[in-house]
Amino acid sequence: MTVIETTEADFQRDVIDASHQHPVVVDFWAPWCGPCRQLTPLLEKLADATDGSVVLAKVNTDEHPAVSQSYGVQGIPAVKAFVDGKIVDEFVGAQPPAQVQRFFAKLLPSEADRLAAGGDEVSLRAAIEAEPGHPVASLALARLLLARGEDAAALEVLGKVRGSFQADGLAARIRIGADPELDLGAALDALDDSRQEEALALLIDRVQRFPAQRDELRAIVVGVLDELGVEHPVARDARRRLAAALY
Repeated sequence: MTVIETTEADFQRDVIDASHQHPVVVDFWAPWCGPCRQLTPLLEKLADATDGSVVLAKVNTDEHPAVSQSYGVQGIPAVKAFVDGKIVDEFVGAQPPAQVQRFFAKLLPSEADRLAAGGDEVSLRAAIEAEPGHPVASLALARLLLARGEDAAALEVLGKVRGSFQADGLAARIRIGADPELDLGAALDALDDSRQEEALALLIDRVQRFPAQRDELRAIVVGVLDELGVEHPVARDARRRLAAALY
């Protein structure tokens, strides 16, 4: 289903949770709103054209004012795009069709995104060739290379990524992971075994004890926290302990 009507009770499930699986465009509208009657059919048409890649969730602001207020809606139609639980783009008022089409187009996966989703080395390298520094493909390829012991090649791939805490963290791990003074073996083993809470405790302990390597250790911790997500209880607790260790 590409077009749904959501409510205050279902907004978390229909929009926030669902946006971790695919982009969700929210149309804040009301029956009395003339521009809404012009814009909504276009939004529905564009959502249908994505074949489920983007879902349109409609919110009647008269019936569900609390949702509108919580997202700062002051005029309608108001359109907000959610990805991974966050607003990534928005506009207010009826817009020209070409502009609304561009709004949707930015939410659709690129060719590099589609290649990266393949997950195999050939697909990942093709994704990076199509979009150098593609964060998802670069991170996945670097992990494959690291597992084969090709540390230098993994660092080279990660060096082209910008704005990714996870990529920065993995690069820091490669640079200092074998330092005998830091003794990170147990922490990294726990991390590889998905025992993040144990790994974070050990890493944050090293942040306190080894100020000379603090930046690299912090990058590893922040990368793990970013992967866990803001709302993860382990991440919330570890973030507080990291702040205490740093300051």
